[in-house]
Amino acid sequence: MHDAARDEWWLATIGRTVVWARLRVREAGTAEVFDSDGATLPFDSEDSARAALLDAEFVAFEGVDAEDAEVRGFVLDELHPPQAGDDDALRPRMVQQFPPH
Repeated sequence: MHDAARDEWWLATIGRTVVWARLRVREAGTAEVFDSDGATLPFDSEDSARAALLDAEFVAFEGVDAEDAEVRGFVLDELHPPQAGDDDALRPRMVQQFPPH
């Protein structure tokens, strides 16, 4: 199941808090977003999932450069998508608190 999907990480920032979302695009063209609450939200297409993330003021992590990170109050090297063996272990890592600079 995992090898038939492509994952993208998205983020939103509030002060020094980063909220992550994982967009998973399935081989069939459907998509799902795993959010910071641990919910998996299904979408009929990658475009509709992206639109929902953009509406919620998320940005694609892949598109964040050093200047974007600085505008958000971060150094790019601080930002790393969370990792875990499964979604249950990933859920508590979907919100990261950073100390003030």
